[in-house]
Amino acid sequence: MTTAETTKTNRGTAATFNRRLEEIGWALFLIMIGALLLLPEGLVPDGTWLVGTGLIMIGMNVVRHLHGLRVSGFTAVLGLVALAVGVSAIAAVDLPVLPILLVAIGAHIVYNVTKRN
Repeated sequence: MTTAETTKTNRGTAATFNRRLEEIGWALFLIMIGALLLLPEGLVPDGTWLVGTGLIMIGMNVVRHLHGLRVSGFTAVLGLVALAVGVSAIAAVDLPVLPILLVAIGAHIVYNVTKRN
């Protein structure tokens, strides 16, 4: 097998793995939401689904990183924000979500611009 064929095969494998990982992430998200809806009202604190969503997104990026795949900055930031908002809801702390999102998006843009040079 030539180097070009090996690279093409590895890219195909990486893309397939990433697609399967995203499907697993969606499945876990749907299972979590369904399970939370099945539980009696008031049994689970507000924000639990956000904590779960954040953990799923962060977990997917950790798995990507461990397998040498490109981490999605968007879902990593979104996962961290979801986790923070969920924990703050459980702890009954008012978190300024919009300003935090704006700062995170701006920092991500600056990082990407400086990384290119």
